[in-house]
Parts: sequence; structure tokens; C-alpha cells
Amino acid sequence: MSATRYRRFLKLCEEWPRDELKKAGDLGTFLRQRVASAFREGENTQISDPEKCDQMYESLARINENYYRQRFPRVKDTSFTGVTVEECKLLLSGNVQQLDEEKKGLWKKLSERFSKSPEDVPEKAPEK
Repeated sequence: MSATRYRRFLKLCEEWPRDELKKAGDLGTFLRQRVASAFREGENTQISDPEKCDQMYESLARINENYYRQRFPRVKDTSFTGVTVEECKLLLSGNVQQLDEEKKGLWKKLSERFSKSPEDVPEKAPEK
């Protein structure tokens, strides 16, 4: 039975996309490393908790198939910051040097917004 689990995880690794923009923080690369360490002996690996293994596979398969994205569609493809998907990917890739002058302004605004200490924020007057 562990041979079947191993093959299922291998197929999932093949289907899981790699993000070449991210150097070390890519989920696809991390998944491949974890599968390799969990199944060191390949199909002959003895699994200590088969139920947990199956549950983990099913969860990862749902993420890979965009199950939650289809079940809970977004109205807009932006976040609360107003950053688009492309800008967010660029910021998360670690290649901030590639940002042009316009996007550097956006990065500066976002970093200032989230780096404010509580002392910088004016206190509200108590309501009567």
C-alpha cells in the first residue's frame, strides 16, 4: 500500500508548478524535498501513520487542483493593499531590485504603512 502512496505523491510533485522567480521559498521545491525525505526507501518505505499520510496527500491535491479558489471565487484579484497579483509575485520573489521607479514608490508606501510603530499612530479621542 505504501507503493501506491509513493506513486501518488510522485505524481503530485510532477504536477505541482515551480516558481522560478523564488529562489529558496518555492512551495513546489519544498514539497519535492519533503517527499524525498519522507519516502527515503521509495516504494518500500514503511509509513508509521497511513491515515495522516493520506490526509496530507488529499489536502495538497485540493490545493494543487485550485479546489478552494473555485469554491470561494474572489471578486477582485487584489488584496486589501490594492497590490495586483503580478506586483505581489514580484515583491515576494525577493527581486526587489527589478522594480522600476513606479513600483519602488508602491514598495515604499507598503513598507511605510506596515512599519509604523504604535506610537506613530494618533490616538482616537474617547467617545462620549
